[in-house]
Amino acid sequence: MYRSETFVRVRYGETDQMGFVYYGNYAMYYEVARVESLRQLGLTYKELEDGGVMMPVLENKSVYLAPALYDDNLRIVTTLREKPGVKIIFEYEIFNSSGKLIHQGQTLLAFVNKNSGKPCRPPEHFQNVLKPFFE
Repeated sequence: MYRSETFVRVRYGETDQMGFVYYGNYAMYYEVARVESLRQLGLTYKELEDGGVMMPVLENKSVYLAPALYDDNLRIVTTLREKPGVKIIFEYEIFNSSGKLIHQGQTLLAFVNKNSGKPCRPPEHFQNVLKPFFE
């Protein structure tokens, strides 16, 4: 299992008239956490794409437990519980500035060959970096 942490401060423009983070922004927070999670491993989306592999999102699930508020410094814990194959599942737990769990989510992505548009396995380098977390 691999786990990482990312912090995101809620900006005013991400909130609604009630001062709560607008529900659609959680997908953006997932993306920030996912990209940073891979970056912490020494992997980047740019390198994957330059190497001919794309990672489209197939599913996006959210559970809203409590609202995030303007200026909260959110801690997003990203977890990979299973070694990726053609698909990869990212799980997210979002905590507010007080440390309270306020949101849970999950995204399912696929590895796709950029030229053919067909599913493929993750690049060897990607697999090698994650291998120690799943032995």
